[in-house]
Amino acid sequence: MSRSLPSSPVPDVVVVFSGGLDSTTAAYQAAASGARPTLLSVDYGQRHRTELDHAVRLAGELSAPHHVVDLRALGGLLNGSSLTDTSVDVPEGHYTDTSMRATVVPHRNALLLDLAVAAAIGRGAGAVIFGAHAGDHPIYPDCRPAFLTAYRRMVRVANEGFLPAGFKVRAPFLNMTKADIVRLGTGLGVPYELTWSCYEGGRAHCGVCGTCTERREAFRLAEVPDPTRYAAPSAVTR
Repeated sequence: MSRSLPSSPVPDVVVVFSGGLDSTTAAYQAAASGARPTLLSVDYGQRHRTELDHAVRLAGELSAPHHVVDLRALGGLLNGSSLTDTSVDVPEGHYTDTSMRATVVPHRNALLLDLAVAAAIGRGAGAVIFGAHAGDHPIYPDCRPAFLTAYRRMVRVANEGFLPAGFKVRAPFLNMTKADIVRLGTGLGVPYELTWSCYEGGRAHCGVCGTCTERREAFRLAEVPDPTRYAAPSAVTR
């Protein structure tokens, strides 16, 4: 009589999860690959805090554990970024290197990844995943391949002897455009109508800020219908 082999344990991963287009696609991709994602969101006093409400709903859609880390006290120290400082306007239209600088939150990805790595090691997860993509590289230092290489090395050094076997920090979209991500996520059944991108943080996507402009463009280039509700009928181009 043949005996069935024991099934391999489902791998745990921790996804840095904003409720945005990129991180949601990363979470769905992880689940589709057979992993068991735990979603980690951070409230750092961001202007567009409404993204966290979307993250909660999306976690429910995925039936995935979801944790929100409260770092609102840090937001008051992050002056000069339009995401955390209400005296700085959110840029509109297509981002340029100059306008995009206003949206940089100092050390954000490193900080979010530190929290996710600590949580992953604590629960014995095999990977941390974040949604940096090729369109982020020009101005965001912590979305570039060089950052990922250096960060991976830091994780190995900082946690020597404590990392789960085969542990990885993964950025699966690092060489993909946002349109590529939309195509991928559409095939995975990502409910993009539930995701949030807008940096203004209103009741609907403003339709004109840089992230709304890039979101519109991603769906157009991907040739996928855009399910987003925008307050403005068309994006501003500058």
